[in-house]
Parts: sequence; structure tokens; C-alpha cells
Amino acid sequence: MLDKYNYIAIEGPIGVGKTSLAQRLSDHLGAQTLLEKPEENPFLARFYQDPLRNALPTQLFFLFQRSNEVRDLAQRDLFQTRTITDYLFDKDRLFARINLSDEEFSLYQNIYASLAPQAPAPDLVIYLQAPVEKLVERVRRRAHAHERAISDFYLTRLAQAYSDFFHHYDAAPVLVINSEHLNFVDNEDDFSLLLQRINEMRGPREFFSMGA
Repeated sequence: MLDKYNYIAIEGPIGVGKTSLAQRLSDHLGAQTLLEKPEENPFLARFYQDPLRNALPTQLFFLFQRSNEVRDLAQRDLFQTRTITDYLFDKDRLFARINLSDEEFSLYQNIYASLAPQAPAPDLVIYLQAPVEKLVERVRRRAHAHERAISDFYLTRLAQAYSDFFHHYDAAPVLVINSEHLNFVDNEDDFSLLLQRINEMRGPREFFSMGA
């Protein structure tokens, strides 16, 4: 099952469940994981407290961190090693665009271009969505230290930015999932249904949602 997907990227806004699903899929498929490490960014907590002052160093730290990880990913034999990531490198500029001033974004673009990261396209992107109220609830519940100052307004902007990004994204097949009433980690039926929907993917973009 899922043999045609050697590289799966899971994306979505903060609190939507990317990392949990990446780890669950990795365990099920015997795959390696490549996960974001926000706790390693020394500027992140300060960014949430004072975005204007700390946005640029926060974004540049993530850019260099992700560039190194993408370089590692590009060197892997993706035909021999199945890989699950909880981020898509292409979305790095999504955060930069909503958090940086025009002058800072221009500088960021120059640095991005000089790094010239060549990220391989995933075989499949799983884009998780959830209402902003659900994102806020999940972020508050898990209470990560660096997330304590995240505002509801920021999560709203972020969710909209993701929606806009994936409206135009066409570099890989995308399975769009409304995860509001799904629990892929603790509910075996939900996880089995997800595996089935992935296996049945035929077109470049499909949608998956369940009511309460």
C-alpha cells in the first residue's frame, strides 16, 4: 500500500497536526522522518512577543535551517528510502511574506536566491486544514513554551496565507484534508480511512472531509 509515494510532505498552519501525522505515517510505513525543529530557533519566542523587531532573524534562522535539511534530503536516495516530512520547503516564503516588511522581504529574497535551495518535489503533499477556532484550541492545549504568545489574529492570517498558497500550488499532487473532526493519531478508523484515500488518489488535487 502507498508504494508509489516515497516522499510525502505534510503541511498546514500551526496547530493543525502536521508533526503528529508525520510521525504516525512514518511509524506505519517504516519511513524516515524529516521534521521541523522550531524549538532550536532562538528568536521564535521573541518573535511571537514582538513580531516587528524579531521577524527577520526568526525567518533567516528558519531559512538556513531548512536549506541544510533540504540539502540532506536531496542527497538521499528517495527511491530506496521512504521519507515523511512535516513541512514543504516551498512554503518558507509564505511566512516571510506575511511577517517581514517590504525592505526585509527584499533582503530575504536575495538571501534565498543566493542559497538556491533545490528541494525535490514530493510525490504527495497532504495539506491539513482546520477552522481557526480549532487551531487556537489545539495550540493552547499543547502549551509549547515558544507558542504561548501566538495571537488569534496571527493564526487567522496564517490560515488564510496557507489557503492562498495552496490555491496556486501545482508542483505535486495535493490531498486537501479538513481535519476538524478527524483524529489520525488516536483513532484507528480515521487513520485507516486516510490510508485508503491516499491510495485512491488519482488526480492532481483531491479533497477529504468528514462531518461531526
